[in-house]
Amino acid sequence: MTMFSRPASRFALLAASLTASAAALAIAAPVSAQQSAPAAATAPAPMSAQDLITLPRLGAPTVSADGRLAVYTVTDTDPASYARTGVPYLLDLTREGAQPVRLDFGGPVSGLSFGPDGQLYFLSDRKPTASGDERARVWRASVTPAGRVGTPAQVSSFDTAVDGFAVSPKGDKLAVWAEVARGCPQFGCETDGTAHLTGPGDGRLYQGDEGFVRHWDSWETPGTVSRVFVFDLAQGRTSGSGVAVDGPIGAGGPSGDTPTKPFGGSEDIAWAPDGSGLYFVAREADGAEPASTNLDIWFSDLSGKPPVNLTAANQAYDALPTPSPNGQYLAYVAMARPTYEADRMVVMLRDVKTGVVTPLTQDFDRSFGTLAWTPDSRYLIATAQDVLDTPAFRIDPQTGAIDKLDLMAGNEAHIANVMPLVDDRLLFTRDSIAAPSELYLSQGYGQAVPLTEITTQRVAALAPVEVERFSFKGANGDTVWGQITKLANQAGPMPAILYVHGGPQGSFNDGWSTRWNPRVVASQGYAVISVDFHGSTGYGQAFTDSIRRDWGGKPLEDLQKGLAAALELDPQIDGTRACAMGASYGGYMMNWIAGQWSDRFDCLVQHDGLFDMRSFYYATEELWFPRWDFGGTYAEQSALYEKWNPVNHVDKWQTPMLVITGEKDFRVPYTQGIQSFTALQERNIPSQLLVFPNENHWVLNAKNSRQWHDTVFAWLDRWLKPEGTAAE
Repeated sequence: MTMFSRPASRFALLAASLTASAAALAIAAPVSAQQSAPAAATAPAPMSAQDLITLPRLGAPTVSADGRLAVYTVTDTDPASYARTGVPYLLDLTREGAQPVRLDFGGPVSGLSFGPDGQLYFLSDRKPTASGDERARVWRASVTPAGRVGTPAQVSSFDTAVDGFAVSPKGDKLAVWAEVARGCPQFGCETDGTAHLTGPGDGRLYQGDEGFVRHWDSWETPGTVSRVFVFDLAQGRTSGSGVAVDGPIGAGGPSGDTPTKPFGGSEDIAWAPDGSGLYFVAREADGAEPASTNLDIWFSDLSGKPPVNLTAANQAYDALPTPSPNGQYLAYVAMARPTYEADRMVVMLRDVKTGVVTPLTQDFDRSFGTLAWTPDSRYLIATAQDVLDTPAFRIDPQTGAIDKLDLMAGNEAHIANVMPLVDDRLLFTRDSIAAPSELYLSQGYGQAVPLTEITTQRVAALAPVEVERFSFKGANGDTVWGQITKLANQAGPMPAILYVHGGPQGSFNDGWSTRWNPRVVASQGYAVISVDFHGSTGYGQAFTDSIRRDWGGKPLEDLQKGLAAALELDPQIDGTRACAMGASYGGYMMNWIAGQWSDRFDCLVQHDGLFDMRSFYYATEELWFPRWDFGGTYAEQSALYEKWNPVNHVDKWQTPMLVITGEKDFRVPYTQGIQSFTALQERNIPSQLLVFPNENHWVLNAKNSRQWHDTVFAWLDRWLKPEGTAAE
């Protein structure tokens, strides 16, 4: 269960791999995670929460069909009001040393995408006329290599607001999606979002066979789902009533969301290279939906007939439809085991003409999360977690050969948004623990050069950090990896912070995070220790699977041994002053540690953590998650749920705890936090409760993020820094 988006890591030290005869602890020589700022009269300031929140954020790029121009958006945050604004930039990829040019569309835009006509298509809620209304519509505008934007013209001719779009390869059709009643034959009906209103009141009436009641952070609207419609496009304007790619209701097409919820986006929709049809990912919205991970890939020929389910034979997860530019193949990823959302994602190759499917990466024990074809259809470029990095791989569809690409000096860290271009060029973003995303370009699959400096100078002006990778023998004698993040030039002992990631099938890998960020915590004078315990991703599927039915067993042993290994490795860390913190499964582990390792830490920070496995099971939305991890329903496996249930051990709780929760969190409902806070109060344990009325499983609002960090830092300082210690 991806209960918690996982933070990550950056460049630094690479520990030597363990061999069968190696020592239990593998140590690497520390390497600075970034270049220190030039010498100055005063030492550079450590990174603050304000820095984290207001650093510009790079979005995914879009590239023109000829591979010359790239457009990307940088989100700026006002340091006083915390208002966020997306600013688009254009960059000429063919001119060495070209500088980004800011684009002016006359107002806010989103979803920028180059069409085959070379124009930029985008979403905007501007009024089409002086008397028109504000709603998201599709627009387009010309743009020159120098960054001059032509007058925007409205593309969508209908009234329904658009959530997303995709222009066909020939520019003669436009796919759009939004929340539309499943029975509506056109793009938008008066019944959209109102099927649950069954009487004079505002109560929602749900049937027992209609799937989710609520999902992630919103209540479902029965009968209304995200749907895709395709319109003819001529002279830059849509016409007709549109064709529903899911087909008429009850005719055999899918009944659920496209894009899929809660995290699906444009990667769920792909045009056939000749524009003859549309591939899309969908799921069924029925009574089995909360217990099913069965996403399928469908194909619509745009005739209005029901689409064809291309992956009906697989009852597990299928996603990322990626047709080859020559139209010969459809690549996608698939899991093998139904009801398991963290199974290995194997790259599959479907011959479009014959329908024969070949599992390309079946023998490669890594799970691929992105796919892209090279323009000549010769290779697939894919990314996958690998130990603490997320590198790119080149896959030969003819032989199945897989080459790990070395695109960066030092560690690959977190590579994302890979776009293969003509002439064996790769455009991609890369981030790490030390710094946020920047845009890079590789020539001939060689090491890349940076194209942007969105945050480089601001980050370099801050006190540098070191990130050290280490490995040790964890539970069952298996090799387990971790990282230590600390200020590079800090003198004296540093208190320890044990970071515990969520998922639980996740990783604190080497990447930047805008929420659980090791660098900003380390900049407060702490040594942040993260351990990729049994159940983590990037170490092979058996390691990921090993947490099943063992939530409080091997992972806790790994955390205990990992903390000890880090303290042995780095004598600068003061293990007598230590706090632990985590969210989601990491929050569960805080509650579990409180009862199982109760004398080790000076304080705990528990965010959206599971407290009572029984009440959690009956209140969460995605039931496939607990059923897989605990081997069945609560009724079927009650003994196992209770074996690993933190509520059964509150009699041993004694560690001060800060509890944080969001009222819109339907994954781990906020009542779990209330219950843990009540347990703390009953035992007179120093405690605090921070509740965000408008946050979900994550804290996303800039002001709330500032409050989160201020509260957490004050709590850590209170218990770990002598001058800040205070009695309850």
